[in-house]
This record gives sequence, C-alpha cells and structure tokens, in this order.
Amino acid sequence: MIDTSTPLLRLVNVLAELETTTSRNREIKTLSSFLKELSPNEISPAIMLIAGSIFPEGDKRVLEVSGITLSNVLAKGRQMTLRKQPLTITHVHNRFQEIAALSGKGSRSKKEGILLSLLGQTSEIEAEYLIRILFGELRVGLAEGLILESISEAANVEVGLVRKVYTLTGDLGETARRAITEHKEGLKKTDVRLFEPVKPMLADTAPDLETVFSTHHGRTAFDYKLDGARVQIHKRDDHVEIFSRRLAKITPSFPELAELTCNNLKADEAILEGEVVAVDRAGRPMPFQELMRRFRRVADVKEAISRVPVRLYLFDVLYFEGRPMFEFPQDQRRLILEETCPPELLTPMLVTDNMEKARGFFNKAIREGHEGLIAKAPDGRYRPGQRGKEWLKVKPAETLDAVIVAADWGSGRRHSWLSNYHLAVRDPRTNEFLVVGKTFKGLTDDEFEYMTSRLKDLRINESRNTVYVKPAIVVEVAFDEVQTSPHYRSGYALRFARIVRIREDKAPNDADTIDKVRDIQKAMFSRKARPGSSV
Repeated sequence: MIDTSTPLLRLVNVLAELETTTSRNREIKTLSSFLKELSPNEISPAIMLIAGSIFPEGDKRVLEVSGITLSNVLAKGRQMTLRKQPLTITHVHNRFQEIAALSGKGSRSKKEGILLSLLGQTSEIEAEYLIRILFGELRVGLAEGLILESISEAANVEVGLVRKVYTLTGDLGETARRAITEHKEGLKKTDVRLFEPVKPMLADTAPDLETVFSTHHGRTAFDYKLDGARVQIHKRDDHVEIFSRRLAKITPSFPELAELTCNNLKADEAILEGEVVAVDRAGRPMPFQELMRRFRRVADVKEAISRVPVRLYLFDVLYFEGRPMFEFPQDQRRLILEETCPPELLTPMLVTDNMEKARGFFNKAIREGHEGLIAKAPDGRYRPGQRGKEWLKVKPAETLDAVIVAADWGSGRRHSWLSNYHLAVRDPRTNEFLVVGKTFKGLTDDEFEYMTSRLKDLRINESRNTVYVKPAIVVEVAFDEVQTSPHYRSGYALRFARIVRIREDKAPNDADTIDKVRDIQKAMFSRKARPGSSV
C-alpha cells in the first residue's frame, strides 16, 4: 500500500525557506500555506517538529538523546535501507515517541538503533534538520508568536482566539489541529477545564516602588514574592491534582499538599494558583534548591516530606464552582480566595496607595527571607500565558533568567568540573539564544558536580576547553550592571554575574529576552551618566 502522507522533505524544505526569509509576513505566509496542505492527523506532529519541541508543555516524555548517543550513531555511518518510500512527518514523529518511551538497561543501544534507521532513510538536508530538532538547535526564526499567527492565517481565525486556546491547553500542536479542523466555532468552545492546566500569567519587572505606583495609578495590591515554585491546584470534590509552572503533573511528589487542599478548601470545584516554599522546622524559607529535591522525588516520598517540609501559599483563583475567573478583577478574585481558604494558606497582602506602607511591607518580606513583592493592579484581569504591567515584580537586586549554552572546564580545585558557564538570553524575534556573559560564581561543590553531569549529557560539540550544550538549563543570575560589549554578538555583557539558583522549574523559552537586557541598561543610564558624557 502506498503511503500518501506528507514527506518529511516537504517540512524540511519549508524550514530551509524560513531560515533564509527576513520578512515576517513572508514567514507567516510560507508556514500557513504549508499547514493548509496537511491532513488533520499530520497537523499536530508537523507543528511540534517545526517548533523543535516534539512534545507539548507538561508532557513528561523526553527524548534524552545525548551528544554521545548521536556521536555513536554517526560513527557507525548512515546505513542506507531498502525502504523505497520517503520518510513522512507522522512516521518520524512516531519514531521520536518510541525513543522517548525507552528507559532503563539497554535503552541507549535501542535509541541508537532507531536513530540509525531514521538517518539511514534521510537525505543530507533531512538528516541535518532532524539532528537540529533533536538538540533544540532548529533556530529558524520561528518564535511562538509567529507560529500562532501562522496558525491563525491558515485557519482564517483571529489570532487572539488561537492564542487563548494555546494558553488554555499548553499544546501548540493541538491548538493548530483544532484551529484548522474545527475553525472559529470549534475554538470558541475551548475553555478552562479541570485537570487540564493553563499557562500561568507572568509578571513584568519594575525597578522600584515609585514605578509601581505610577504604573498602577496610585493604588496597588502587594503580594510577597516568594522564593519557591509556582503551582496550579485543581480540585473537584475529593480529587486534587497539582501541576508545575511547566504544566507537568507533580501530585505524587507533594501528596501532603493535595490532602491539605482537599481538607481546607471550601469549594467543590476550583483551580487555585500558589507558590510552594521549602521551610525549616521553624517555618523559615529554605533555599530554592532544597525545594527542587522534592520536585525530582517520586520514590520514598514520606522520607522526603520529613527531610524537606514545604509550605503552600495561595494567591489566585482561576476557576470557581463551574465558572472561569479570568475576567474578574484582581481584588474580586482575592476576595473569593479569602472566603474559600483559611488565612494561613494565603500569601500576605497589602493593598495601599501609601509609599511608606509599601516600603515597610517590602522590607518585612525581605526580613522574613522572601525575594520582594509582586504588585498587582486591583482592577487587573488574569491573562493566561501573558506578561504585562498588571503584575510587576520588585526585588532588591536585578536578576535575569538565562540559559546555559556552553561551559568551560575549571582550573585548580575545579579542574574536574564544567564550572564556567556561558549565559544566554532569548531573542524573541528569532528564538535564538544570545550570550551575554560568563560566570563561575554562585554554586556549591555539590551543585558543580550536578551541573557537570547534566551538561555532559546535553553535549552537542566541544573544543579543547569548552563543551557546547543543548539549551536546556535555566539559571537565575544576579549582576551589578549591563555593559555594552563588542565581544558578544548580543552587544551586551553582564558585569560581575553570579548564579543565584538553578531554575529547574523553568524551560528555555521562559528565559528572559535580549529586550529586557536592553531595557535594564536603558534604565541604568537614566540614573547614571553615559560613558564619555560630559558633566
């Protein structure tokens, strides 16, 4: 039987065309035209391959194909098979799913076998793009917004509606399939559903409290900014599930929080948002890395609960008794939360238009071991998956979430560790990661060992002293200032950068952008004289 599915080569040719196109309108037209060619069952796999992610957010499956595995495959040579039909989009995606399902003893050799078979059926250009997809190195200028606009044009549906469906499902491929096959009427039926996590609303950054009051027109609601991990809790009767910021189900790691919610929430159906913080026996917040030990633990959970106790702070309600709450203003959502949950489960909050009260609340948060404050416009709506001025974070020191794209071997006592990290931020227009500095400061010896192991598994290439890795590890980086740099293609360098913590709760696409780096420098120069300026 002849396979009439769309050949992989067609997708690869589209990617190659996009890589050489500089016009955003042309990129959207190229991608939308391609999507309209596909059969319904091909749309989701094609979009995931184009996005270079394979699986949607929240899906715990990972390929775990290391540079070593691929090197072994390439060393064996591409063994051409007798398959006469071309590789198809669905076949390749299915084989990637097979790779992700492999684990345990012998899994590496099985993965090598699948990869060898795949690469043996490809042309040179197909092999090149498959390898780039495997390692998250596609970088053909397809930022998330551009893909959503392309889906919108292919389906002849407003981009806002497409974006809404994506924020409610967290699945780019499924969003494309629904938009193109169900059209506008089908998309309108998509709404928040219990036990299907939505992408969280994000906060912009404010340099100081004065900026907050100016932006929010005087009165604002201040929450503690906690040094923990964001969670989304879904409840229907006695059934409770907990999801991470990245939409993954983490209930097995935190059974005590599910029980706490079940016993204390005065609602039959609800979706709540909050923060989980590791605490010591006195209830004081512990370092973020302690909390991450709980996120990774699925066995011996009782022992982990005893060793790393946590505290839950709730700060928002997204769904309540059958009704989505996104269009309710912030102050009304908070009132519902206060009526639904006991006060000890809520983040401390201050609603004020008084600068001195706000400053006192900020200092109190810092004294208690927290990061600062989140300022929320009292009339602000909840915007899933969006970042904006309705939420503003205020911290004592400026930090960036950066991605490690390479690491140097250390010297002296650190000679056996990859311990000097190349830090990059994201270009939102191209989805490329641009280096803005290096650092070897901030981690403990145990963390250096852990990072070395992780980075070796992510290795793509290496030189005598540097290992280049798949962009996968996000770190929060503090620094003194942003400098203009002729040495980095980004044009910027972080002065005295040091790692504050490893952000295992964040994906590379959650990293800060080059636009934020530019804004930080601009704000800095608004308070300082520019180099070379006269007094």
